[in-house]
Amino acid sequence: MNLEQQINKIYQSLVSYLDELSLRIWSAIEAQSIGRGGVSIVARATGISRTTIYAGLKDLQAEEKGILSDDKRRRVRSKGGGRKKLIEKDKDLLVDLDALVEPVSRGDPQSPLRWTCKSTPKLTKELKEQGHAVCQRTVCDLLSKLGYSLQSTRKTREGGTHPDRDMQFQHIATEVADYQNNGDPVISVDTKKKELIGDFKNGGQEWQPQGKPEEVRVYDFIDKELGKVAPYGVYDLTANQGWVSVGIDHDTAEFAVESIRRWWQEMGSLLYTKTKRLLITADCGGSNGYRVKLWRVQLQKLADELGVTIQVCHFPPGTSKWNKIEHRMFCHITQNWRGRPLLSRQVVVNLIGNTTTKAGLRIRAELDENRYQSGIKVTDDELATVVIERDKFHGEWNYQIKPHQLSDIH
Repeated sequence: MNLEQQINKIYQSLVSYLDELSLRIWSAIEAQSIGRGGVSIVARATGISRTTIYAGLKDLQAEEKGILSDDKRRRVRSKGGGRKKLIEKDKDLLVDLDALVEPVSRGDPQSPLRWTCKSTPKLTKELKEQGHAVCQRTVCDLLSKLGYSLQSTRKTREGGTHPDRDMQFQHIATEVADYQNNGDPVISVDTKKKELIGDFKNGGQEWQPQGKPEEVRVYDFIDKELGKVAPYGVYDLTANQGWVSVGIDHDTAEFAVESIRRWWQEMGSLLYTKTKRLLITADCGGSNGYRVKLWRVQLQKLADELGVTIQVCHFPPGTSKWNKIEHRMFCHITQNWRGRPLLSRQVVVNLIGNTTTKAGLRIRAELDENRYQSGIKVTDDELATVVIERDKFHGEWNYQIKPHQLSDIH
């Protein structure tokens, strides 16, 4: 039994025994004991108006200060006295309000508010045009009575679900466990959302002197000199540390593999000195997508340079949020620079590099000023040089790229 149900049960037990004043005072005491949000909770549980509960709170304050008059204590309306509720006088009000709101959620194109914001001022205006004498505050109370509340959208739909989605998750988990048990590196890779550089608004809030918010541009038109940056991240699942290459050019497969190369040179090679294989988990799309030919060609170059076998496991389509880097690294970076304009590329690098967590996350960031050509076409001859070995289970998602020197031996 939740709190509202408990209050409603008490209310049903007392309502026939308490007069108007006692009921008002009781509801105020209940709301006061709950604290923040108490008035709304008691109003929903009992049907007593918020105005009545607030009046009871004022009576309590007056009683504490000793200024509640004896006349007010004695003044109790007879049962059924006072103004009738609006919905009792206007029988069609609730029906018309529900008709205005519900078709919007059902997608009725004939609803007068189908293509406008369902704000209480607009609902009030529409009801008045229909002949109802109603104010915005009353509309708020009636919406609550009808079971409506202010809610944001929720990301739950992942699009088309692949029938082998769960099996691919299990396959990835098995491979990750095997690599970690043998002390071999496992990395999760992805590109973070591109960010505008300059004095632009950044979501979130940051502490500033009262009344002196940091001023930013009104319009988010790209600065031609500063442009955007594309942070490409590499997250080490075992070591809980990451690398971010802050690119200033196109987000291509060449840029993605160069970011992995820099992670290895600066961080990975220091931790995994004797490894002969590397596991990469990546999304199905983007610069590291399973259909991107340049991704495989560039990985072949990296495998040859490092002398290790690179195994890749792609997450199924529509499941990018399950990629570890999203909720182990990128979310913390976003939290660290909330409410701060990204005034320069170096500011981005500094904010990323100083992102830490209680769990010990450590990130290094570096600006990548290289230029990466977009739209590079990979020929069949170039693709044929890739020494690729596909798994029996979804070989398009799961494959190994071996260095040429190793394949020559075999």
